Amino acid sequence: MPYPNILYLHSHDTGRYVQPYGYPIPTPNIQKLADEGTVFRQAFCAASTCSASRACLLTGQYAHTNGMLGLAHRGWSLNDYRHHIVHTLRTVGYHSTLIGEQHISKRPDIIGYDRVVKISTTRVNDVAPAAIEFLTGPPPEPFFLSVGFFETHRRFFTPAPGAEHSVRPPANLQDTPETRLDMASFVESARSLDRGVGAVLDVLESQGLADNTLVICTTDHGIAFPGAKATMTDGGIGIFLIMRGPGFPSGRVSDALVSHVDLYPTICELVGIETPEFVQGRSLMPIVDGRAESVRDEIFAEGTFHAAYEPQRSIRTRDWKYVRRFDGRTEPVLPNVDDSAGKELWIAHGWPSWLLEPEQLYDLVIDPGETRNLTGDPKYAAVAADLAARLDQWMRDTGDPLLRGPVAPPPGAELNDPDQRSADDPRMWVNSE
Repeated sequence: MPYPNILYLHSHDTGRYVQPYGYPIPTPNIQKLADEGTVFRQAFCAASTCSASRACLLTGQYAHTNGMLGLAHRGWSLNDYRHHIVHTLRTVGYHSTLIGEQHISKRPDIIGYDRVVKISTTRVNDVAPAAIEFLTGPPPEPFFLSVGFFETHRRFFTPAPGAEHSVRPPANLQDTPETRLDMASFVESARSLDRGVGAVLDVLESQGLADNTLVICTTDHGIAFPGAKATMTDGGIGIFLIMRGPGFPSGRVSDALVSHVDLYPTICELVGIETPEFVQGRSLMPIVDGRAESVRDEIFAEGTFHAAYEPQRSIRTRDWKYVRRFDGRTEPVLPNVDDSAGKELWIAHGWPSWLLEPEQLYDLVIDPGETRNLTGDPKYAAVAADLAARLDQWMRDTGDPLLRGPVAPPPGAELNDPDQRSADDPRMWVNSE
């Protein structure tokens, strides 16, 4: 049996806001993929910021291990680009191609792809035609093809007139004309994303490549709305993950806890190559082929730098979430929240002075919206102590630099002051060596 081709389709800032996850977002091509493949309903990123999340998926390592603690375009990079999965796949003959968004290096040529396709933008209108051209080439096989769409990152597309009358904003935002219009704009961007996914998958089918291609369709982290992206909430770390291809049953839904770091070892096991020792994830193949209901009891997530410094770590089980902040800050870090109608609404109603709690514990069964912090309640002291100990152990086992104190940005990095209002405010530069 030949090695399966691998098509990695990924978007920006989509969270779970696609049709297969029950949201009223018309994404019929992603829905078709879900019908034909396996949907992981409880999938999470390992870091809720753009570059860190992608780096975790592509190295199988947590962000504080692989070095991507901030944004690549602001000065962060991987400790070792040889840990990128394309290098492991090359050892058994895979040809790798990058088309569109990547966001783990200022210079895509240093990542290790055999070919980087140059295009004008990373929007669907430029990315999809380039991917189609590659797939009709015909492509060298086996291939690892990364197709990255900028959608649904802000700035969103303009919706049709009146579209805002039939949508509602995320549940944690007040329903106003402004937040509805913002959500309608997100939906329009999601439509564009779906068209791109459909165009690529249609060509995969027409070229006779679908049966021997593993399709991995996912996003980096939650949507770019307040209370989601760059937070440890499920709105920030919850992501859609759909996989279709050899070994993956069609129409299957898994509720097992899954992390982005698990994709690297999953690919290795599916292909039949040894998983490198540096990988920290766990293969999902026992779930896929029915050997096990799950492969982990908890997932871990983190954030250190986004636009500004905001170190957080979290552990999530099926029923509980524990979050710890490490900077001693008591007020929200506004630059780490994308500018939007919802953000302006919150600011107008006093959100900048809300108290940040250094530890948070949430009962996800009774309080899935994570609104009632149970830290300090004696009834839940044992739960909090257990999760805190497990988080500490994970940080020790993975060599988290936060254990040694505040983490310094790399020389030449660009940062916002946590007290600023927006990521678009003037940045400060860390002195170069």
